[in-house]
Amino acid sequence: MKFKFLLAAGSASATAAMLASAPAMAQSTGSVDFEGNTVVVTGEFVRNVGGLEVPNTPKAKQELSQEIIRRQRPGQTVNDIINLVPGVSFQNNDPWGSGGGGFTIRGFGSDRVSQTIDGVPLNDSGNYAMYTNQQVDPEVLESVNVNLGTTDVDSPTASATGGTVNLRTRRPADEFKITATASYGNVFANGSNGDRPYYRIFGMMDTGEITAAGTTAFFSGSYTEYENPFNNYGKVRKQQYNGRIYQPLSDNGDFVSIAGHYNQNRNNFFGSQEYDAMDLAGDDFPDTRKSRFYDINYPCTIPTANAGDEDYYSDSSSSGDCGSEFDRRYNPSNTGNVRINSRITLSDKLVLTVDPSYQYVKANGGGPEGLYESFKTFNGVDYTGVFGGRYYYGMDLNGDGDTLDVVAGNDPSQTITNRFGVIASLNYEINDEHRVRLAYTWDRARHRQTGQTSLMLQDGEPMDVFPINNPLISSDGTEINKRNRLSWAILHQVSGEYRGEFGPLTANIGLRAPFFSRNLNQYCYTTSISGYVDCFAGDATAYEAANPNAVAPVSVSYKYDKLLPNVGFTLDVMDKTSIFANYSKGLSVPGTDPLYNSIYLFNTPGTTDPAPETTDSFDLGLRYQSGSIQAQVSGWYTKFSNRLASAYDPDANEGNGATVYRNLGTVDKWGLDASVAWRPTRNTLLYVFGSWYDSEIKEDVIGGTCSADDVAKSVYSCSAEGITKYLPTGGKQESGSPTWSVGARGQVSIGDFDLGAQVKHTGERWLNDANTHKVDGYTLVDLDLRYTIREDIAIQLNVTNLFDELYVGYFGSSFDDTSPNAQIGAPRAASISLIYGY
Repeated sequence: MKFKFLLAAGSASATAAMLASAPAMAQSTGSVDFEGNTVVVTGEFVRNVGGLEVPNTPKAKQELSQEIIRRQRPGQTVNDIINLVPGVSFQNNDPWGSGGGGFTIRGFGSDRVSQTIDGVPLNDSGNYAMYTNQQVDPEVLESVNVNLGTTDVDSPTASATGGTVNLRTRRPADEFKITATASYGNVFANGSNGDRPYYRIFGMMDTGEITAAGTTAFFSGSYTEYENPFNNYGKVRKQQYNGRIYQPLSDNGDFVSIAGHYNQNRNNFFGSQEYDAMDLAGDDFPDTRKSRFYDINYPCTIPTANAGDEDYYSDSSSSGDCGSEFDRRYNPSNTGNVRINSRITLSDKLVLTVDPSYQYVKANGGGPEGLYESFKTFNGVDYTGVFGGRYYYGMDLNGDGDTLDVVAGNDPSQTITNRFGVIASLNYEINDEHRVRLAYTWDRARHRQTGQTSLMLQDGEPMDVFPINNPLISSDGTEINKRNRLSWAILHQVSGEYRGEFGPLTANIGLRAPFFSRNLNQYCYTTSISGYVDCFAGDATAYEAANPNAVAPVSVSYKYDKLLPNVGFTLDVMDKTSIFANYSKGLSVPGTDPLYNSIYLFNTPGTTDPAPETTDSFDLGLRYQSGSIQAQVSGWYTKFSNRLASAYDPDANEGNGATVYRNLGTVDKWGLDASVAWRPTRNTLLYVFGSWYDSEIKEDVIGGTCSADDVAKSVYSCSAEGITKYLPTGGKQESGSPTWSVGARGQVSIGDFDLGAQVKHTGERWLNDANTHKVDGYTLVDLDLRYTIREDIAIQLNVTNLFDELYVGYFGSSFDDTSPNAQIGAPRAASISLIYGY
């Protein structure tokens, strides 16, 4: 890495701080090295202002460093912290960050945004879901970089049409030190019906240099526990461990490091209520602050079974049966990864970077189920297994001496993933102004999905939150599964990039070529166009005779490839001011669920292999950087093609029509993002940001066939019963994302006190793509106050949702007036933390 010293003015300490600030603008070591190959050091230029930076690249990016990350609530999910970035909209399910949430970037949901840590992809390999409650402890992060609408040229992702969120782990300190935090909090909300405490402890040890070669390391652990913020039942328990060993190989920036992460979550679903925009009877969503808090049927006891009676347990959440409520469902997860990063100089012009990784996931979600003690009979043959959504065991499960009962059990959907990957690149410096790199990315995920069952205890609790640990076995020795499938997601990708400096103009030209395959193995019989399955073992002759339309277990493969160019430039137009522009093409291939569902449609052309989604994204912006100001404004336009969603297809099911995953055409998106971070004095900071977003769906969506009621109301283009129904989405805006948002943060230091306040208004969101109803906007105000007792000890107070705003959190969008479930917005909460070592 070479350094350009343009101005030697300024304090020695400031210059040293700038020299120590390594670039962290991208996800992999190769991208960091390539983008940060030249570091400009002056007496007045700093890398960020108050922990906020707009990197001088052709892409619209924003970076948050430790300075602002650590002013947020300790333990908060990083996705809540990046809600300070324009274009990002995040709704936290609870105040503390371990209960999940939903977020969008420029109108794209989290399943279309790639999130990584040190190059390791964190999205689910099957459906690209992002689990915000499983993210790394923020204390171990160096920075978070958000690419708005674009990705890096070597990104190991098949789902980044909406952008990337790149997390970078901190480098271990050169000297021994201990860092620790102890936090206590509570929900202080109007009408709260009970104490809901929050506890968290965190500890981290930096070893300092432990060998003559300069080896350093850090190791950390945390434990979090808190009461469900809304009801009388649930708890969140979370433990996490992180570590990194860093070995410099020379004084030119070469190094090798190994980092590890393990996270264990035990939590329940909560706070999800039906949102009825038309205010119809049965609307469950709270309309007052007090009604956000509710009780479920807990504690409770399952009735004792009686010999000779047909005892029946209902899994309906409306029945009030013990253990049946949605909020009783567990969502446990064990996740971990190992990450190796390395940089090796092969010559004075050639640098090799290699980043291998391994990732493990064990998780499930689901709830109660009625388990049948009887057999299922086909043509006189008794079967055990899952048929038509019912579970048959052929044995006495509750010990009452008969096999007449439907017994309380649990059947969560289980997933175990083993994922290996590597990103390698060769960076070659042609001369001081021109350099190129060639990269290869490999990612292979083994995705095992099952649905084992377990009995429910008499108090409604599951015997084990992971039934896979000790699954319930039927009378013929079969492990009962509601699903049984295995898939591999395999990515081979080659990419190249050129960076050239032509006086005030810097150009970046990149091309990536992903070759992606999904190999699917369905071990159950597929029985419907919606992907329902029957799962059993043994001779299938009698079953197949009784179910001639069921598709037998099968293995299928899908392959996708695309050339994805990435072209951009920055132009210095005057002192500290530059123009940037970028074009990039993005790709998102179909996930496993729609492909498994389509197995039933093998004989229907065009329905089993939906085209991958693509985006063509354009950015044009103006950037200003000085020692006290970081400012950026950008306009953007994205053409989103082959949008995939579940929708009615009249040609499916041999022309009888059915709801399937299919391509729905094009959506145009456009908007503006802007931010200004200004440090008028050493002790003050003002940051203002905002976004405006719009979109246009190009086509109406087919929504089934017209009913008599549709004809009577003259809706959906229905002139006669039975003809095709069209939902009026053409010309409308996509739902779920705010049209505009604006926010600000201010900080001031007075002696030993640091006071910060931030506010964000999230505008209205359409509830559906037909744009018939909107969800009101909301404004959240947060405070943080830190008192430094001495240099290494401080007390920090964090208050979120200061004015206890009642609002609608994350919700799943729909095409029409269907009432979705929506999360209740997190209530006001406060925490106080004792901090040592920062």
